[in-house]
Amino acid sequence: MHWIRKHGTQLFIGVILGVSLGANLYLFLTLRDMEAAQAAERIVLEEQLAALSAQLIAASSTIAELRADVTELEQDKDNLRDDLRDERDRNEQFEDQIRDIAGTVGDLDKLSKTDKELLQKYSKAYFLNENFIPSDLREIDDDYVQDDREPEYFHGDALRFLENMMDEAEDDGIDITIISAYRSFDEQNVLKGQFTQIYGEGANAFSADQGFSEHQLGTAVDFGTSDIRSAQAVFANTEAYTWLLRNAHKYGFVLSYPEENGFYIFEPWHWRFVGRELARDLDRADAHFYDWDQRRIDEYLLNIFD
Repeated sequence: MHWIRKHGTQLFIGVILGVSLGANLYLFLTLRDMEAAQAAERIVLEEQLAALSAQLIAASSTIAELRADVTELEQDKDNLRDDLRDERDRNEQFEDQIRDIAGTVGDLDKLSKTDKELLQKYSKAYFLNENFIPSDLREIDDDYVQDDREPEYFHGDALRFLENMMDEAEDDGIDITIISAYRSFDEQNVLKGQFTQIYGEGANAFSADQGFSEHQLGTAVDFGTSDIRSAQAVFANTEAYTWLLRNAHKYGFVLSYPEENGFYIFEPWHWRFVGRELARDLDRADAHFYDWDQRRIDEYLLNIFD
């Protein structure tokens, strides 16, 4: 007991120190183990990070390659679109050429079936031989012709325009009838002979020689009224003449011999079918058929019956 009392404090201190050293040693060993574990984990994490970095680099490279592929595909698409556009343009040009060729062939066929004489200038300017007969002559309905006259004939392709014009005039309350239409070469010869017997050389002022008469075309017509039963200058004073001046071009008819023309006396009764397009353009230009050059007039032949 004496020893304990004597050395107890030192012993206690020693125990405390021992415990403290042991605890510190344990703590040191524990910390060392933790650092080692953390170092190992850090190595693993660094290895994983390195692996991820490698994967990211590989992915970036793949993305770059994909972008390059996409860019190339887009360029190919643009090139293909351009090629398709070029091919479409070539096809359209080819189709246009085909249509032009077909149209040209159609126009040539149409012209081949149309009397080229229909828009020629006669009246002492162009001769129509005795063998010419319009390709299609049809009898005009009696309702349009003056009573007690022989049957009158008109060009079949132009007849509907004549009838439509006279129907419209009748609807407008206009008194108008047909005195004369188609006359053959021989009929014109006989008529000119009769006028020459009566008027001598004066007949040349109002009557064409055979072969120079527009009536032989089958597209010229002389108008009168129920009171005016022959070709007379007094027709110019009628409502029918005024109506024709305002409306005849709508149906393709023109006044052949207006006042102060260079061929015959003023013939208000004599009208010629030249097609609606030409008649319209002449009316707009305030011109007459014989004012224009023949080449210009010939351009309208294709569509004379349209």
